[in-house]
Amino acid sequence: QVQLVESGGGLVQPGGSLRLVCATSAQSFEFLNMGWYRQSPKTEREFVAAITGRGSTTVLDSVKGRFTISKDNNKKTLYLQMNNLKPADTGVYFCNAGYTADYPLPNWGQGTQVTVSS
Repeated sequence: QVQLVESGGGLVQPGGSLRLVCATSAQSFEFLNMGWYRQSPKTEREFVAAITGRGSTTVLDSVKGRFTISKDNNKKTLYLQMNNLKPADTGVYFCNAGYTADYPLPNWGQGTQVTVSS
């Protein structure tokens, strides 16, 4: 089982930025596939972005050009840089990870709240 701890959420005005961080002590981090999901009271949990162990990335169409997923193998950390945030981006963001290929992966963090509001 992979332990995941998210941080970096908060309250931001529309157009602002946040960087989410997901830390793990997983063994063989360089082979770990990871991703971000989000959930709000109005929506089911949805895929936001993913990065494979090799570094290939995929992002949700509605966040392309605004969100960037990346990772640091030395720090065993996953990031989600979110720019030009919109109220529709509000939700709890969850880190997701596993050594399998099918998303969602089997391990989840506790989530971090992102609120975009003026």
